[in-house]
Order: sequence, then structure tokens, then C-alpha cells
Amino acid sequence: MARAQLRVGIVAGESSGDQLGAALIAALRERVGDLQCFGVAGPKMQAAGCEAWEDAETLAVMGLTEVLPHLPRLMRLRATLTRRFVAARPDVFIGIDAPAFNVGLAKRLRARGIPTVQYVAPQVWAWRQSRVRKIGRACDLVLCLLPFEAGFYSRQGVEAEFVGHPLADQIPLEVDRRGARAELGLAPEQLVVALLPGSRLGEVERLSADFAAAAAWIARRAPDVRFVAPMASARTREIFLRKLSQLEDIPDVIVIDGQAQTALAACDGALVASGTATLETLLSRRVMVVAYRLGALTTYALRRLRLVTVPYFSQPNLLLGRAFVPEFFQQQVSGAALGAALLERLEDADYRRTLSVEFERIHRELRRGGAGRAADAVVRVARLGARGEMA
Repeated sequence: MARAQLRVGIVAGESSGDQLGAALIAALRERVGDLQCFGVAGPKMQAAGCEAWEDAETLAVMGLTEVLPHLPRLMRLRATLTRRFVAARPDVFIGIDAPAFNVGLAKRLRARGIPTVQYVAPQVWAWRQSRVRKIGRACDLVLCLLPFEAGFYSRQGVEAEFVGHPLADQIPLEVDRRGARAELGLAPEQLVVALLPGSRLGEVERLSADFAAAAAWIARRAPDVRFVAPMASARTREIFLRKLSQLEDIPDVIVIDGQAQTALAACDGALVASGTATLETLLSRRVMVVAYRLGALTTYALRRLRLVTVPYFSQPNLLLGRAFVPEFFQQQVSGAALGAALLERLEDADYRRTLSVEFERIHRELRRGGAGRAADAVVRVARLGARGEMA
């Protein structure tokens, strides 16, 4: 069989990485035509034509101490992937998110002459900034989704490029609320709240009970509200339904598989786990309250070692540079706190107007043809590597 024009090794972590990877593969195929991709991929990347050696969900682990039980498995997987990629000799390796796993893998592959790209800049500007030197040694190029990241990396001597966020291209500037509601069977004028407790099993386990309790709190004060909860997988659905069933006063929640963007288009406001979903909520221009909860040991380590260097953790507040979206962390997270914060802002017309203006501005700033720009950069790195011109 003839060698493909471009052969790409790729490792994507969890559902958000799968979504980015699928868009990137489509953009690469537009540019080179004859494309072969293989590695760790989720269902969307597989549908786009990526050969999956492992599923992306195998990397859906977060936190410092939470990863410890998975460490032997992840180390074995990284060793296996190193051998397979070295044997396959892709023209370029792309690690999509999952930096704790991908940067170490990229370092091994780069040492064996394979050009490497990290797609989604590790958030070293937020915590553990000392990691930036390791990233520079491991990656020929870091592709940044947020505008302030490239400058930070460049100042540290790491080759970086802001490509924009593909979600900003995928989500229209004006989402179709009426159409989304019709698709989900929701009334046009009803108050709708979306519940997004995360995509990783650990975060869904830690947040679902409080998200369900918040829904019950809101329902007691706004009896006509409808709730919709898009679940990332069958396993997260199971966890959420179990937590919901444990409430004494169970609110009426429509639980759906996937369709997070449809749920966000349909809703008036959302409770959201910190992560990519907060950006999707921003791009949909919806009121949100963000929650984040890690294991107790990880939280202790972060505070004790002073590893966190930013005042906010949600992407909307980081992009705005101020505390605009309510954030709740660790013991601050409760049903009453989340419900009260969301209902207060849903009832504040001035807040909603400001939110719409600010979120639209950010949407336009991030709307740069992100998948296409990332694909151009990947092709450039691969060609430079083929000519032996990578540093």
C-alpha cells in the first residue's frame, strides 16, 4: 500500500479533545487530501477517519492525587504508544489537550525525530508555571485556543501560535433558541435551565448531587421552570440519575444523551462544571454559574504549595479579566448556593444585557477559523520536519 501524503499520530483526551480532533482531521483532509490518522481517538474522530488504537475516554482523569490509582495503567499506555508511534513513523505527532499525558509522550517522540505539536496550550499560566520549560523541550509548536496564551509561551521561549477556538466557529453568533427548544420538546416561552455537571466520571460523581439539589432549590421558587441535562456518556448519565434519585423532592429533569450545544441554545441559564462547557455556554450567550470540585488531597496540595497563580478558574472570567460569572469551588459548592446565584442573575435584566454584549465580543475575537489555522500549522511543522528543519 502506498504511503499517505500526510500521516498523523494523534492522542486526544476525553470528549472535548475528541471534538477538537474531529474538526482538525476534517481541516487537514481539506488541505492534503490523502491523509492517514491513528492513535487515541473518540467517536467523533473515528467518524472523521482516525484509526483508534485506544478510546479517548481512557485519558479522562483529572487532578493531582486523583490520577494516582490510574498511574500504572497510564504509564503502560504511554510506553505502548511510544513504541507504536516510533514504529509507525508519522510525519507529525499531535497531542490534543491531556497535557499530563501528552507532553511526556511528545518528549519521547521528539527525541526519536518525530515532530510534535501540542493542540490546546497547557494552562501553565494558571498553575505550576515551572512546567513551561518541559513543554518547550517536548513540543515543536504549541497551538493556543485563547488569545493571551501565545504571548505567555513566547515570552518563555516556547514556539506558540494563537489559532482561535474551533467552537467559536461551530457555534453561530446568534443561536436558534426556538429551534433548539422545538428539538427538545420545550415550550418557546418557558424558563429553561441546563445542568452540565461535566464529562469526566470523577467530576460528575463530585458535582451531580449539588447540581440536582440546585435544580430542586430553583424549582421550589420557580415551579414552572424546566430542566435539561445533557450527559456526555452512558456512564455519566448513570451517575447523574443515581444522584438525582437520592433527593427527597426530585425535580423534573429531561436527561438527554449528548446534545450539550442544543441544550445550551435552548436554555436561559446553566449550571456548568468548569471546563470547555463554560466556553460553550459563553458562546451561546447564556447566563451561567460555574462549579469546580477536586479531591481533598489535590485541593490541599494546590493551596499548600501555592501552585495556583490566577484569581479565577472559569474561562469566561479569565477571558474577561474580572469576576463576572459566579464561581464556586470545593466546600462553596452547594445546591442552595448554586441555585440562588443562577436565579438572581436570571432575574437581573441589566446583568443579562451586559453579558450578551461581552460574550458576543469574546465570540468574535475567538472566531478565527481555528481548525483551519491549526491544520495549516500542523502541515507546516510536518513539512519542516521532513526537510530536517525543526529545531
